Amino acid sequence: MPGRPTRRALLGGVGGLSAALLLAACGTDTSDRYSSGDSGYVSGNGVATEIPPADRGEPLEVVGTTYDGEEFSSLEHRGEVLVLNVWYASCPPCREEAPHLQAIHEEYQDQGVFFIGVNVRDSAGPAAAFEETYGITYPSMPDPDAEIMYSLRGQVAPNAVPSTLVIDRQGRVAARISGAADPSVLRAMIDAVVAE
Repeated sequence: MPGRPTRRALLGGVGGLSAALLLAACGTDTSDRYSSGDSGYVSGNGVATEIPPADRGEPLEVVGTTYDGEEFSSLEHRGEVLVLNVWYASCPPCREEAPHLQAIHEEYQDQGVFFIGVNVRDSAGPAAAFEETYGITYPSMPDPDAEIMYSLRGQVAPNAVPSTLVIDRQGRVAARISGAADPSVLRAMIDAVVAE
């Protein structure tokens, strides 16, 4: 017959549970903007922010390699408007916004607007399946080590996915959407930056 647990064992268990809860809390988004019913991702709440030219920060330098093996550098797109979307395949709002992003990409590609995706979780197979399902033709870069996300610190919450940035011709963030992009809002943001 097993003996009763000692006071030391009980205190150790409580301490371990407390530490586990503390560590779990440290890994969550402090904005508490979890999607309803799906704890597999943290989503922004759709907040859209436009930044007047005089208030924009320093130019970003975003570099990476696309799933197709092409080198990407935001420096090579200075003079263009760059739309950067952070996503991953199993994120429900990413699936919701994907067809709209592709449509907007097609509408604006002849106006000096370049789209690039940053995938924070997926290997090439799931990313390719997502792109095929939603007809995505613009490139994406995998970011398994969060190096690209680190270069976006202060612009994109590290675990708020999806997020979309509109970057002006000088490489500065001109607008951002935290959460699924509303197509009309994103078009208005792009129009404003294209017109500058």
